[in-house]
Amino acid sequence: MSMKINKWLLIALVGSLLACTGSKTKTETTTETKAEQQGWKLSMQSYTFHLFSVVESLDKTKELGLQYIEIYPGQKMGEGFGDAVFGYNLTGEQRQQLKELAKSKEVTIISSGVWTPARDEWEQVFAFAKEMEMEFISAEPAREDWDLVEELAKREGIKVACHNHPNEASYWKPEILLECIGERDPLLGSSADVGHFMRMGIEPIPALQELEGRLIALHFKDIAPKGEEETLEDVVWGTGVLNVKGMLEELKRQDFKGYFTIEYEADWDNNLPHIKQSVEYFNQVAEELL
Repeated sequence: MSMKINKWLLIALVGSLLACTGSKTKTETTTETKAEQQGWKLSMQSYTFHLFSVVESLDKTKELGLQYIEIYPGQKMGEGFGDAVFGYNLTGEQRQQLKELAKSKEVTIISSGVWTPARDEWEQVFAFAKEMEMEFISAEPAREDWDLVEELAKREGIKVACHNHPNEASYWKPEILLECIGERDPLLGSSADVGHFMRMGIEPIPALQELEGRLIALHFKDIAPKGEEETLEDVVWGTGVLNVKGMLEELKRQDFKGYFTIEYEADWDNNLPHIKQSVEYFNQVAEELL
């Protein structure tokens, strides 16, 4: 009888040891990178996959090993959603379906944009972001809408990160944005597109320095001249004309904590390989700096 008891004790002990080993392995595989420890989070801007649906964008984000996504308004939803497109016109049932789908893929919808809504749309945009449990909205508000945007941001507790498209009607240089939000609530800030700064002849590092304290997120990228007209196009990070390492050094100096949103606007049919290389470069530089 005692040998039988010892046998079962031994089995239980081995099971416990295997469970502990399994837990350790799981912990090791989910260890945060130095970038994540710094509070630097890589997110995907779904416009990178605008040839595909939201459902497919979530799959691609998961394939990249990323946990966050910013979805652009108007993107077709895809399988299981009929003809619906992403935005505040999604029904309550579709919104819940999307949240459950993203959760099943271990991807969090942290933001949406870039929004350029009419004045009477802002209430719906904020209500949608609130229901979808987003942290912030990426947008380019009309100059005269900032009072309303600030009021809604404070009421809903949702940040507004102002983007800078490369045209003079936008917030293409930091001074324009800072004139609009300089004395306003800290919920209002910048979603700085470093590639668009360069496209407008603005060096990104000094621009990031000007925006210190107001950076909520970045549309992060590297670009290089391509073609006969030498148009500045997206390339693998670290291979273009932007000083990626220098930008990361500056953001470390600022003790920036937020989202590096990947918007890779090239090789639309299959840009995952280049994005993977960019993520590897980002983590490599972060390991050296942090």
